[in-house]
Amino acid sequence: MSKYDTFEGLLEIMDRLRDPEGCPWDREQTYNTLRGYLLEEAYEVAQALDDGDEAALCEELGDLLFQIVFLSRIGKENGAFSADDVVRSIATKMVRRHPHVFGDAKVRDSDDVLRNWEEIKREEQKEKNQNLPGVLDGVPAALPALLKAYRIGTKASRVGFFWKTGGEIMAKIQEELEELQEAVAASDRSGIKEELGDLMFTLVMLARHSGLDPEDALEQSNRKFTGRFRNLEAILRKDGSSVEDSSADRLEEVWQQVKSLETDQPS
Repeated sequence: MSKYDTFEGLLEIMDRLRDPEGCPWDREQTYNTLRGYLLEEAYEVAQALDDGDEAALCEELGDLLFQIVFLSRIGKENGAFSADDVVRSIATKMVRRHPHVFGDAKVRDSDDVLRNWEEIKREEQKEKNQNLPGVLDGVPAALPALLKAYRIGTKASRVGFFWKTGGEIMAKIQEELEELQEAVAASDRSGIKEELGDLMFTLVMLARHSGLDPEDALEQSNRKFTGRFRNLEAILRKDGSSVEDSSADRLEEVWQQVKSLETDQPS
């Protein structure tokens, strides 16, 4: 086992990379230059999760951890915080927000846990800002829009806002769809954008109400469409043609053929 094969060893590696005699590239990095790498590593972790590849997951988590260590080192150089402060902060937060585990609080189920979490978080923000924080405070502005909508709906629903039944959400979806159809009929580009956004937001609320991750649902459709499209291309190639030189009617014919082949396959 190498002396570097621990968290403390990783910190030492980072220290050496940032030292005056260390790596020129690593020494040039800043908060801003590392932002993109941090996001990239997070998405690669997500890809490993989607693939069910635990070996890749281990590697990608290491890459993500390195970005955290890197940012912590820059924080230390700026006199703002260190890796120890990062660990201390999250450890303190987890203990404080789980009073049913580390204290005497009682909970009935995970819904109680989430409600307590939000209440404790609001109290923390209140202490920091001296003002009552808003329900939606804490939803990062930089989140992708689909995930942000899901987080907004989750937070609002915990205080009793939003529709109570799937039927109510379906009625709202129908209302938004009709408004979108009106905007399309009027060739109102700004109206289409607004109503399309409203419809998408409401669809995310249906996913949340149904206990589904809208990102997973959309990715499933992405994979389904991609698979079907590749099969369509393969069929056309066998006929000596391609998507580009096929008529709309021919493309629809082959598309339906691809879909029928799926339903004919044994489960």
